[in-house]
Amino acid sequence: MSARRTRISLRGWGGVAAMAVACALTAVFALLLPLTRGAGVDGSTGVGGPGLATGVQARAETCTDPERSLPASGDESGPAVSAIKKRGYLVVGVDQNSYHWGYRDPNSTKKSSELEGFDIDLAHEIARKILGSGDAIRFRAIPTNERIPAVQHGDVDMVVRTMTISCLRLDQVAFSTAYFQTGQQVLAPKKSSITGYDKSLAGKRICTAAGSTAFERLNDDRKAGTLPPGTDISTTVPNQLDCLVRLQLGEVDAVVTDSALAAGQAAQDPTVELKGEPFTKEFYGVAMKRGTDDLVRRVNQVLEDFRKDGGWQSSYDKWLKDGLGAASGPPAPKYK
Repeated sequence: MSARRTRISLRGWGGVAAMAVACALTAVFALLLPLTRGAGVDGSTGVGGPGLATGVQARAETCTDPERSLPASGDESGPAVSAIKKRGYLVVGVDQNSYHWGYRDPNSTKKSSELEGFDIDLAHEIARKILGSGDAIRFRAIPTNERIPAVQHGDVDMVVRTMTISCLRLDQVAFSTAYFQTGQQVLAPKKSSITGYDKSLAGKRICTAAGSTAFERLNDDRKAGTLPPGTDISTTVPNQLDCLVRLQLGEVDAVVTDSALAAGQAAQDPTVELKGEPFTKEFYGVAMKRGTDDLVRRVNQVLEDFRKDGGWQSSYDKWLKDGLGAASGPPAPKYK
């Protein structure tokens, strides 16, 4: 799915100053979002603890089709799902500053703790299907580079945060089937001479989020000697939105991130735009702890229903259509 250049006007951010304030508030809001662990003596959420069978997700060294996942199932008798149902709410790691994905609108008249966006809709749908109420959920705002540790340590039951499925990550967490297709793309000022992921990046300063697939790709290309000469990729940040702030401040020349996220940032700031075309093909998935096979299967069933009952399309049209254009539909699930 290619992201077209968005023509949406700036919506209430007020430029660099407001954006910087929003980023600074991230840590504050993260503390305000409830982080409640289960009753286990180890302080975990009670999901994926000792004694559960090891997941059968593909190992990175043999992985060729990472978006394949365990077959969908509506069974809720397994240990991971049972623990969540007994607790009575779902703990989900999300973003709160990715426009139209996981976002807290500073101009909203709604209560300040309310998050909105495509990923937030999906998280509410998972809670509704497993627990009977979309409000039976507690969000935890986590930075990009903390997504995997949050899952591994049991701080959250799952992460729904524009997280790309990759072979490397399958050694660390389990994934649902893909719920969105995207690709890496360059974001730069409209007046910039940068034309895309090409030789125009020579000598330019590039910002990426730490722990992101964008940085992995740039780092791999640097090692392979295919990155344009003099391209500086040393600037990494905890949250991807911080890259936009650095771009606005003139500290970097371009940002490399998922085209879906880049379109949202172009919608926030009309002085920047997407350059060139996406140069990778990637898929977002819901990340869960390895070994929680019953939870992975149950989430895959929620995604099956979400695709078929129009929920996916409705959420896409509400949050993403203006920036990304009409969608051909969600990616088809692939199972092992």
